Amino acid sequence: MSQALSESQVTTRKRPFLQPIIGVALSFGAIFFATYLAGLKENLPLNLFAGVVLGYILTRSRFGFGGGIKRIYMRGEGSLSKSILVLILVTSFIIMGIQWKAAAGGAVPDYLAADGQSIIPGTANVYFTNLATILGGFIFGVGMMLAGGCGSGTLADFGEGSGRALIAFVFFVVGAAPGEYTREVFDKTTLGKIGYQLHLPQMFGYFGAFAITVILLAVIYWIVVRYENMRKQEGTYLDPKGDYEDFELPLDNRDKASFFSYQTYHKLFVERWSFTVGALALALGAVFVLVATDKNWGVSTALVTWNVAIFQSLGFEFPVEYFQSHIDKVNAGLLSDGGTILNIGLFFGSMLSFLLANRFSFNFDFSKKDAFYFGLGGLMLGFGSRLGLGCNIGAMYASISSFSFSGWIFLIAMTLGGIVGMKAFAGKVCILPHRIGKK
Repeated sequence: MSQALSESQVTTRKRPFLQPIIGVALSFGAIFFATYLAGLKENLPLNLFAGVVLGYILTRSRFGFGGGIKRIYMRGEGSLSKSILVLILVTSFIIMGIQWKAAAGGAVPDYLAADGQSIIPGTANVYFTNLATILGGFIFGVGMMLAGGCGSGTLADFGEGSGRALIAFVFFVVGAAPGEYTREVFDKTTLGKIGYQLHLPQMFGYFGAFAITVILLAVIYWIVVRYENMRKQEGTYLDPKGDYEDFELPLDNRDKASFFSYQTYHKLFVERWSFTVGALALALGAVFVLVATDKNWGVSTALVTWNVAIFQSLGFEFPVEYFQSHIDKVNAGLLSDGGTILNIGLFFGSMLSFLLANRFSFNFDFSKKDAFYFGLGGLMLGFGSRLGLGCNIGAMYASISSFSFSGWIFLIAMTLGGIVGMKAFAGKVCILPHRIGKK
């Protein structure tokens, strides 16, 4: 495939620019929505803005956390896997400074804080690690392969018009509350009390915690490169840009073009960003969320609240002992919940990216059997994420970047689940073909 298209080539493929106009209208609609949200809570527009930005980045760069496992297995190349490591490294470095400053001012990790004590930002993601963390991560990993994405990826794909993601997302919400309940009950059992909770700087200091993070990321990078080399020897290593669609490629800039030209528009709104650019942009977006809201970026917690809102309206009663915070959010109104607004923003940010690129379309090209697997994957995503206390964003990315021991355990369990899911369901669902070189 050519790595650049001439402007004449692209011109022949141009569509009427109705979609970009809709995208601009959507942007103005978001501004009015933000004004409304500001009347509910002053910080809600920040959640909306952050969500839109994160969704746009995910779609513009085709960045997905689940793809960090699936892509390297299917294609033999680890460009996305390496970029996820860059994302964690950059985010960890910035959060180290934020947390170090807070600790120097007397703040303590969330799980050690007494009433009235200042809390180190991001340490709400330092979770107690027990068997449920491992099982939840594993179940989530399998579901991620069946659904075609993780929490953020499913939401982003939904915004792009994917029917697969719509089905997976609906069942993600359905599975979230049962997963939450199971984790709450399990944690009260004798077996559930066997585990470990550690904010690495409490044992190794901030420099030591960051050094450990760098070393572990380097080990994973080494594993990725070794695997790539093995696939190259097999002859099953594919070009990292080999799956780019024609419209995503850069234009041939040898032709003279003015600033007010399609070539400029293509560069600003259509041309695909590399995974590395996406990683750096996501790192800035995630840090913005932490600084602006005092909470790490997360996806799945809000979906428990949505589950409670839906099923409570249908007459279901949720035990207050386990769902009090979610019931309170529902009673206050879903649009007053920051996590809900961030997820809504992410959805529209992904849609905006495709609209501005003039490429939005609905895709329901799959069989009933595929739809069943998408729904099953969604259930496993919802249940697994809450059993493990988060999805790839909250339980893995945000936790590791905030120096939580739990994040590494979830990463291992989720990776194993993803590998098992790909091997077990290869050829059985349309989004999981046999990998190159396998039958």
